[in-house]
Amino acid sequence: MLLLSGMPMGLAGPASAQLKPPGGIPQIAASSLPATPPPVGLPLLQGQVSCPALQQRIQAAVGGEAAVWSITVTDGSGRLLADINGKRPRVPASNQKLISTAIALDRLGPDYRLSTRLWRQPDGSLRITGEGDPDLDLAQLRRFAKLALGSGNGRILLVEEPPQRWWPQGWEWADRYEAYGAPITRLALTSNALDMAVPNPPSRLQRLLSQEIKRQGGSAAITLMAPNAGGGDGAELLHEERSVGMHGLLSLANTDSHNFTAEVLLRQGTGTWDLPLARQRAMQWLSAQGLPMAGVTVVDGSGLDRGNRVTSRLLAALLLRMAQHPYGHQYTASMAIAGQRGTLRSLWRGTELEGQFLGKTGTISGVRSISGVLETPEGPRYLSMVSNGAGSPNGTIGVILRESRQPGLCPA
Repeated sequence: MLLLSGMPMGLAGPASAQLKPPGGIPQIAASSLPATPPPVGLPLLQGQVSCPALQQRIQAAVGGEAAVWSITVTDGSGRLLADINGKRPRVPASNQKLISTAIALDRLGPDYRLSTRLWRQPDGSLRITGEGDPDLDLAQLRRFAKLALGSGNGRILLVEEPPQRWWPQGWEWADRYEAYGAPITRLALTSNALDMAVPNPPSRLQRLLSQEIKRQGGSAAITLMAPNAGGGDGAELLHEERSVGMHGLLSLANTDSHNFTAEVLLRQGTGTWDLPLARQRAMQWLSAQGLPMAGVTVVDGSGLDRGNRVTSRLLAALLLRMAQHPYGHQYTASMAIAGQRGTLRSLWRGTELEGQFLGKTGTISGVRSISGVLETPEGPRYLSMVSNGAGSPNGTIGVILRESRQPGLCPA
């Protein structure tokens, strides 16, 4: 049995987390959840294409560019309706977020919130710990400053990851200067981004917190410490600021494609901010779901790293698996909607696809991906399309979605 944070890595994970002394990671606690339903079909999907008519139409849609596409279409019973290069690993761009959000929802549950906490230690010093709340703002910082006045001995410790953990190693340097490539830290005001990325978030936080305490008539010596530095035994929790709920976090990642949130969800969902270990646990989780893993490599949580490799069969099978999940509705509801919401709001508006496709887009240079759930007269279809080098991918994607909705092509 594969294990994650001491718990079996089953399909339905625990819904809450226990408090742990400052500087550590909350340990995932068991809770009462609905029983996992029996699998519908095989998450691995059937090995042979079962809908020649749809297969032919999709082949015609990609034409001479078939070599740069990976496309998989399945139905709710696990039938492989159509497939082109479905086992070929590709760079997924932000389709990688479908993995991070699935793990977080399964392991943490729909009621989970990220916390930023103020602790008083037995020696009178204060500690501030965080879990990467993407919406932590100046108003909340002011509340911490006010509570710090008179609550301790004037010494405040900010518990933060060292700089070498702020970015996945494969993120390009040019991306790290942009708001979408902001560093991933536990204590992140406005997701460590203004117009551009904040290059040194702990230094900014120290400065702003010190200014706010001074404005309120006090002073404090504010220093940094690593999460594994210890010394948190016997601390008293004075105050807690909580993030939006899990639905809001999932929607930030899947609807708005927010890289910072997706990275935090991967770390919290796997129970570690040690990214190599988080990657290992993510791969274990995917394998434990019975998904097709050949050629799959998880490198980060957001898809900005070009070292990620997925297959369209893996993503289609993941969508099917999550449709069987007790929290499957929350997962699907976090995605963009064709013609209406998020990164799909400007696509296919006013067409037969508007409101009928919920999915996750992905775009980096040379890569266009889209995976999600398509409502059809014959029930939902689970699709994944990943192109690495297509000339006009959006047009091809629209044709494939329309063809996949045609009634009568794939009789049960």
